[in-house]
Amino acid sequence: MGATGFSQTRILPADTAVVVQDKVTINGTPINYTVTTGTQPVWDEAGKPIASLHYTYYTRNAVQNKEQRPLLISFNGGPGSGSVWMHMAYTGPRILNIDDEGYPVQPYGFKDNTYSILDVADVVYVNPVNTGYSRMIPPDGEGVDRKTFFGINADITYLAEWLNTFVTRNNRWLSPKYLIGESYGGTRVAGLSLELQNRQWMYLNGVIMVSPADYKILRSDNLEAQALSLPYFAATAWYHKQLAPQLQQKDLYDLLPEVEEFTINELMPAIAKGGFIEDAERKAIAQKMAFYSGLTEKEILQHNLVVPTSYFWKGLLRDETGNTIGRLDSRYLGMDRQEAGIAPDYSAELTSWLHSFTPAINHYFQTDLKFKTDVKYNMFGNVRPWDMENDNTRDDLRQAMAQNPYLNVLFQSGYYDGATTYFHAKYSMGQMDPGGKLKDRLDFKGYRSGHMMYLRREDLKKSNDDLREFILRTSKKGTVAKY
Repeated sequence: MGATGFSQTRILPADTAVVVQDKVTINGTPINYTVTTGTQPVWDEAGKPIASLHYTYYTRNAVQNKEQRPLLISFNGGPGSGSVWMHMAYTGPRILNIDDEGYPVQPYGFKDNTYSILDVADVVYVNPVNTGYSRMIPPDGEGVDRKTFFGINADITYLAEWLNTFVTRNNRWLSPKYLIGESYGGTRVAGLSLELQNRQWMYLNGVIMVSPADYKILRSDNLEAQALSLPYFAATAWYHKQLAPQLQQKDLYDLLPEVEEFTINELMPAIAKGGFIEDAERKAIAQKMAFYSGLTEKEILQHNLVVPTSYFWKGLLRDETGNTIGRLDSRYLGMDRQEAGIAPDYSAELTSWLHSFTPAINHYFQTDLKFKTDVKYNMFGNVRPWDMENDNTRDDLRQAMAQNPYLNVLFQSGYYDGATTYFHAKYSMGQMDPGGKLKDRLDFKGYRSGHMMYLRREDLKKSNDDLREFILRTSKKGTVAKY
């Protein structure tokens, strides 16, 4: 470090830590805690550091029986996204300055998170290679095989090794352990659940899937993927008051089961018939889809009953306000150059979030956490090309649950998320365990918000309460690990 406290190069030490003390009041209780912000190496088989992973680790002070204290290991997604999102808006002790609905408020900055789960669990936020301050060694990656890091299975393999070292260094082997992953992070933690058990002999109490991405559905052209967006269309159209009066007067929680039932029992079989569907049935299905989606029957027929989400974002409000709606949170409005077209010019919600997240996380590390560096914090890092082959993560999670009677899974989704829709998550739960033997350990919670449902104040409280209940319920001692 130089006289200013900043490093004089753009390379962070591979193995370092800065420790500070702080406090926050959670649900009326003052909590004193320690924060360790640092880097920990990734080694190759010869013991040579080939990457340095940046992490932030929160532990509550003055805890008796620390070995019984739960540890939550937090990942965001992308792939290529830093851990900033859940760190600075969901479970951590500091959150963004945003209004009650989750929109940025200037001046940018952060405030106490009075709903954080730090009262019941310690949390570590992990940044995979090229996200946050994490980098390859050397940073340009010369001499390092990018395939070691950038792919579904490579990512899972090296992160499991890294977590073994982290848990050992911090003496957390006896702690009940939880993985939480948002978006692509859901794919990551599903795969990690089995990799940690079978290769690191580290057994978990819980996995939390926040707006999870199941690529066996999302990147498929089969009838599942084609039909499953309709309940999201209905939720978003309801929010923007684009449905018929008899639907608008219903509460969202009363409307969605009706649309889900139609999707499974009528829409999916209709799409499965393809071009051989009878004209009368095609028209009847299109009428019902229009009724639930806010689009016109003509638009739906022009798409052969399969309406891309991008068209929905562009077209729902075309004839009313001309605005587009957000991909990750369809409460947000965008303004395109022209109203015509089949997809928005940009993601209205993401540009809004970057307004507040980027200055907040950079300021937070320098001022509160005393972690000073000239290295750029990568909100999104260069991890391409990303190898998507051999994605078995959905079944990996099922296998991990089958092997480990302690392992429970919680899904959390926002109803206005158009990227990884809530009904994709519910459908994935059922497909993961087709025999139904594990359903008592699978739970779903939905929220009146988008992909990052915790941005909305009401859902920040509710989602943290759901996490708190899940952790307390599944970390109890004294039960026997057998069927």
